[in-house]
Amino acid sequence: MADLPVGIEDVRAAAARIRGRVHRTPLLQSRSIDSIAGRALLFKAENLQRGGAFKARGAMNHIARACEGKVKPRGVVTYSSGNHAQGVAIAAAAFGLPCVVVMPEDAPKAKVEATRGYGAEVLFRGRTSEERRGLAQEVLQERGYRMVPPFDDPDVVAGQGTVGLEILEEAPDVEAIVVPVGGGGLIAGVALAAKAQNLGIRVFGVEPEAADALRCSLDAGKIVTIRPGDTIADGLRPVAPGEIPFAIARKFVEKVVTVRDPEIERAVRILAERMKVLVEPSGAAPLAAVLAGRIPAVGGKTALVLSGGNADPAVFARILSGGS
Repeated sequence: MADLPVGIEDVRAAAARIRGRVHRTPLLQSRSIDSIAGRALLFKAENLQRGGAFKARGAMNHIARACEGKVKPRGVVTYSSGNHAQGVAIAAAAFGLPCVVVMPEDAPKAKVEATRGYGAEVLFRGRTSEERRGLAQEVLQERGYRMVPPFDDPDVVAGQGTVGLEILEEAPDVEAIVVPVGGGGLIAGVALAAKAQNLGIRVFGVEPEAADALRCSLDAGKIVTIRPGDTIADGLRPVAPGEIPFAIARKFVEKVVTVRDPEIERAVRILAERMKVLVEPSGAAPLAAVLAGRIPAVGGKTALVLSGGNADPAVFARILSGGS
């Protein structure tokens, strides 16, 4: 792992740095869903994380480390479809820093309001991550703030990797881990942490069929930029994976599969009905892939990362009612 920009020692340092500042989320089980899936599943409930998503881990690690130096940042800025926005806002507030977040023009209202509720100033631009990043760069130059990238950053990836550490600490016999994929920071961190402890663990990624940037990039052997289509999984729509996540995924991720929106909606309903947990469409993608038969069965347990629980209440209501 010496040739990678992030190592297991960075993940372990992140775990120590963010301990007590973010939640250690539970690893849940459901016999009912096991019966439906035909295999033993564990669910890492990051929907119960601070800010409702795993993003608080990477943001907290990045900002905490930045504040360890002699010169504290004047403020922070980021760009996000919603979950990273809340994570950065939470971390900035913890260290008393001003925070600006650039969100897409069609960001779910619940995510916008939550981000503002944590004290961040919210600006809007476009629908893609590249459009948001452009405005964030302008803010950075105008105000002299520090950028907290959503996924292509070693401290962010290391923070997300603490999800993998916790899974293996509680369930060392896990044989596979399935992770939703946006820009790739989560799957990179989880794969790095898992493989450092057990090279035999199989790591799979899941993307929406309309936004498969990492799958296309792995197939091509290089980073590919796509034009994401519409998908209910709004948190999984980057135009390309980050360079750091891509390098790690090439080495440690076995396969990336895709799911369709109706399959994601079914997974959201099953999680709500059988486990009584609300998981946003992006976070339900791993279960959707398992139920659709796209993740190979293993002899032992498979852990699924439920990456977040933030979605517009109206979206939840429509999905849970089975509407279209």
